Amino acid sequence: GARTVLEPQFGLAYPPQIQHLREYLTALRPLLDGDDAAFVGETLTSRPVGSTAVAGASPAVPVLVAAMGPRALAAAGELAEGTIPFLAGPRTLAEQIVPVITEAAAAAGRPAPQIVAGVPAVVTDDAAAARDRVSAALGFYDSIPSYQKVIAAEGLSSAADLLIAGNEDTVTAGLRRYFDAGATEVMITHTDLFDARDRARTWAIARRL
Repeated sequence: GARTVLEPQFGLAYPPQIQHLREYLTALRPLLDGDDAAFVGETLTSRPVGSTAVAGASPAVPVLVAAMGPRALAAAGELAEGTIPFLAGPRTLAEQIVPVITEAAAAAGRPAPQIVAGVPAVVTDDAAAARDRVSAALGFYDSIPSYQKVIAAEGLSSAADLLIAGNEDTVTAGLRRYFDAGATEVMITHTDLFDARDRARTWAIARRL
């Protein structure tokens, strides 16, 4: 997670990011599969006191990482089933995210990764008002270095610039760009900011896509 969240909200020292991610994934995968063996790393320890198997999980529960930087993507490709990039636009997906995690997964002998792109989008008759709402909700991300990098990589200046808003054709075309860039799924975010009619129109497109 972000240092600005982890340290003040949880009172934890910020760990070495990639080492911690690798240890976390190494410890987590066996637990989800019902292997309760202890794991002792340099940044975390896992000693289950009971069964951790997820009842009825067939196939196995996939682990998806919110990875966007190259080292995190390499770890996710090697040790997880995919990534959930948020606020990484189509160009960034195609040029920086999809190739790195796909190559890492292949090198580790793993299947092609899931890439679930989180995209703020809404079908609405008032795109300007939608942007104002989303700007307020996403302003927090403009201060986080990892998000600053992916927003800049897309050639944009703020998280709100990634909002897809407009009529059905506009939003459909915008979301298709993510699939064309290599996303295996698209997760539409921030529909809670809009009224029931706009949400219904947005979800109708999602069903068709």
